Amino acid sequence: MNKRTFKHSALPYFFIAPQLLIIAVFFVWPALQSVNMSFYLQDPFGFSSTFVGLQNYIDVLKNPNYFKSFRFTLLFSLLVTFFSLALALLLAVKADQVIRAKNSYNTLIIWPYAIAPAVAGLLAVFLFDSHVGPLYQLFNQMWHFDHKLDSFDATLALVLVSVWKQVSVNFVYFIAGLQGIPHSVKEAAAIDCKSRTKRFWTITFPLLAPTTFFLLVINITYAFFETFGIIDTLTRGRPSGETSTLVYKIYQDGFLGADLGGSSAQSVLLMVFVMLLTVVQFRFLEKKIHY
Repeated sequence: MNKRTFKHSALPYFFIAPQLLIIAVFFVWPALQSVNMSFYLQDPFGFSSTFVGLQNYIDVLKNPNYFKSFRFTLLFSLLVTFFSLALALLLAVKADQVIRAKNSYNTLIIWPYAIAPAVAGLLAVFLFDSHVGPLYQLFNQMWHFDHKLDSFDATLALVLVSVWKQVSVNFVYFIAGLQGIPHSVKEAAAIDCKSRTKRFWTITFPLLAPTTFFLLVINITYAFFETFGIIDTLTRGRPSGETSTLVYKIYQDGFLGADLGGSSAQSVLLMVFVMLLTVVQFRFLEKKIHY
């Protein structure tokens, strides 16, 4: 039997060429440069470099501050992802039940999406200011709150601001997912089960599984990388590096400490870790998702 081939136009490749060029320039090339620099001891002024093999990786893995940042990144990402998804889902369910002024409620909740992380961090600086900050005064009524000296308080402040910034994005997808559930399914569920809570966990939430999985990936990425601006403006890793994520530690060691080889090794390790995390998510979690 003869194999039949079909001619196709090169026009689709022309349309995606600009995007591929952007990916090559701003992702592939810097990634390759980081891998190359991780094997060298770089002069801070860029005049010379000495090949040291895997010594930068050994130094990073022997550094207790690196594992402190690693533990904080995992804890911070877990808290931000969980509370962002939970709060957004709660708001989406409540907003979906609103009859009057529904668009106004949705617009008010979506507003924080337009604020950049660095701007959100600057707003938090005023909110947690020891002289005029309303949140600082509120928390001090319950305990001695000081996010500049206490690591728990600093983590709490970062999580609150990061969750507030991300809730609006999750809300948009959850409200779209709720509105995409057929009305006939909702009516049948209401007839079969009188309990709203049971209907939600047995019918509504499983139908939102694809949306939830997508948002899980997005929120983990957000907590790992996009919270850099919030950390840099609010705590800058203080106190004593307790609130430094892996991304922020790369910035501190590379741009502030001028350790280009060590920071490059950290970026490569972070890239490998994120790739493994992505594989785990799509290999094990996605199998339980029914589209």
